[in-house]
Amino acid sequence: MPPAPHRPARRHAPRHARPTHRRRTAALAATGALAVTGAGLLGVPALTGAQAATAPTVTQDALTPATMVAGKASTASLAVHSSACFTAKTVGVGIRDAAGRNLDFPGNVSNAQICPSGLSITTGARTLAAGTYTQFGFWQDLGGAWHNLPSRQLVVSATATPSPTPTPSPTTPPTTTPTAPPTTSPTTPPATGAPVAGKKLTWSDEFSGPIAYGSRWTGDRSSAYRYGNHNPDDNKLDWLNKNNVTVGGGAATFTARPGANKLENGKQSWDTGLLTTEYSSEGFQVKTGDYAETRVKLPAGTGAWPALWTWKNGNGEIDTFEYHPDNPNLLELTNHVKPGHLYYTDAKAIAKDGWVTIGTHYGATSVDWYVNGVKVFSDGKGVGTTWSAYLILNLSLSAGQYHPAPQGTAPITFAADYVRVYR
Repeated sequence: MPPAPHRPARRHAPRHARPTHRRRTAALAATGALAVTGAGLLGVPALTGAQAATAPTVTQDALTPATMVAGKASTASLAVHSSACFTAKTVGVGIRDAAGRNLDFPGNVSNAQICPSGLSITTGARTLAAGTYTQFGFWQDLGGAWHNLPSRQLVVSATATPSPTPTPSPTTPPTTTPTAPPTTSPTTPPATGAPVAGKKLTWSDEFSGPIAYGSRWTGDRSSAYRYGNHNPDDNKLDWLNKNNVTVGGGAATFTARPGANKLENGKQSWDTGLLTTEYSSEGFQVKTGDYAETRVKLPAGTGAWPALWTWKNGNGEIDTFEYHPDNPNLLELTNHVKPGHLYYTDAKAIAKDGWVTIGTHYGATSVDWYVNGVKVFSDGKGVGTTWSAYLILNLSLSAGQYHPAPQGTAPITFAADYVRVYR
């Protein structure tokens, strides 16, 4: 289905005024033709015709590391030269595991000049499990096509276990103090870093205490909603109520229930939760160059529509993710600022009632999406150099036009372990 025509932004425009991606998802679901499976840099055009005829020759001169140790972070380096000077949109170092999944080193170089005199880059650090991987350099031309350089094996050895040092037997048995079980969500990762090189944690909410309404978050309105607290124009049943977000066990739980209000279209509303930095006294905004990440437990209830996204002045929307349980292994990744999107599927990482970590790097020339720390999509469009917007984390309810509406009256829940921003 061709994209819907662009609609000029307006301050109270409903979120997703251009519902092209939802129509496409529905069409793909109907045909079973969801085209993206597993991790990888996908959805980019191939080099054809005159482009291929005039493409420079790029030679890979050096590639490191040759070996790694499991669990120990390492950077990679790549040296290349070309037959003639040109600008590559992206240069980086790729890794594939035995199953063919991309586990690339973070920190690709953008708008890199490659000449006969050569170019050398160093990536960000990452860890790998023990095993044998395929390692290669790659570059992307200005037309968007990706080019892999010669590959080789990268062997990651198991972490060596040091021999225990004998210690004298104690004369008095040590006293053991009982430890209470952790209250955080399962395997909560510490805030140790972003998969994008050079970023430091600058803002976060770990949801370890009450929601800081007023200072950090707003929970009862958003300028993305036509009526402030509800937005039926966007195929939503939402009616915002800050009491529908609760904190416990180190996570925020968003709960949706049938509400008492009727929407303007006559449909029954559902009271539900939304957190936005807009209208708060802190007024935090993400901006070009930031990396935002959340760890969420995807919902199973029919009609659920959770998302982490951005909004400002009737536009500025970047969807870190949207999820619908009728496509249980699919995330919608969308740039509405300079339109680009991907339907990303991975049955191992994305599932109803499953925890998953999803992040977005808001690059000036490319928005990059990460799932469980691995880059899965670069749109090659970006947000420009002056972009900024407010964060929104919420649980919407579909009204039935593109995805099924809720069935029955049972509450629907969605949980978030944290929201973190690195700059």
